[in-house]
Amino acid sequence: MQLLGRNLPLVIFLFLSVTGMLAAYWYFSPPEEGVAQAIIMANNERTLSAPIFKNVPSRPVQQRLTQSPGPIRIGLIAGHKGNDSGSVCADGLTEAAVNEIITQKVAEILTEQGVRVEVLDEFDDRLKGFSGTAVVSIHADSCDYINELATGFKIAGSSFTNSSGLLSCVQQAYFAATGMPYHENTITPHMTDYHAFREIAPGTPAIIIETGFLNLDREILTTHADLPARGIADGILCYLGR
Repeated sequence: MQLLGRNLPLVIFLFLSVTGMLAAYWYFSPPEEGVAQAIIMANNERTLSAPIFKNVPSRPVQQRLTQSPGPIRIGLIAGHKGNDSGSVCADGLTEAAVNEIITQKVAEILTEQGVRVEVLDEFDDRLKGFSGTAVVSIHADSCDYINELATGFKIAGSSFTNSSGLLSCVQQAYFAATGMPYHENTITPHMTDYHAFREIAPGTPAIIIETGFLNLDREILTTHADLPARGIADGILCYLGR
């Protein structure tokens, strides 16, 4: 007893240590069924393997702050600009000139709304890998008289990136602004496989619009160019959620 009394602090320390170790072993030991399963697996596979038991939260951890989208950047291609004249009318009016006027008016409307716009040539070097919110190429159709049905606009979207939202917005807004019919049955492979679709960065929605026929739709495309410009701009703003 004297020996025990002289070493009482050591005895208490050893008792608490053993008790703590047993408590930790009991707390972190897997359920009995888990141990039994591990033994069965080890016997069947003849390997020293056992399942790892880990507490998984019932709900996944969610990001508290949503990732903000990148800055808005719209690319506008003035069809045929810097390359050729496009369609040419008998009196010398060129498609390239009509396209450029409408494109500039679209750019002005968007800029007034605080949207960053880059006006591009037909084969602009900046198109290679162009990464932005959207790309819209503006063209006009033939100046030749075909028949009385050769009037109206048409739009084709990129097949490399889902551009259906952009196409739908511009189609509805353009019709509302101009009243022109949608001429879907004259969309050509030159539109669906438009070169810019293959040059811009993947993930950038893009469309090409033929604003009308330079024959029967000439007046609205020239004298009233504000209307097609407004339709395209409104469609882009619609796509931007404005």
